[in-house]
Amino acid sequence: MKLRFREDGPIVIDLPEGSRFVLDGVEQTLERPKLALCRCGNSAKKPFCDGAHKRTGFRAPAGRLEVEG
Repeated sequence: MKLRFREDGPIVIDLPEGSRFVLDGVEQTLERPKLALCRCGNSAKKPFCDGAHKRTGFRAPAGRLEVEG
């Protein structure tokens, strides 16, 4: 699995469109080929990113985390 930390933005997980996941006990289907998670803490759609980082001036470095296995 790869996690991408966008500069000044969200954590992005690349997954196939239509992937299923469970959030707080509720199964959901991914509508896009990636999942963007809030990193700034200001999203109204937490844990998902809604672009609030742009409005609030959030700053954070880019990065990548890769997990094997």
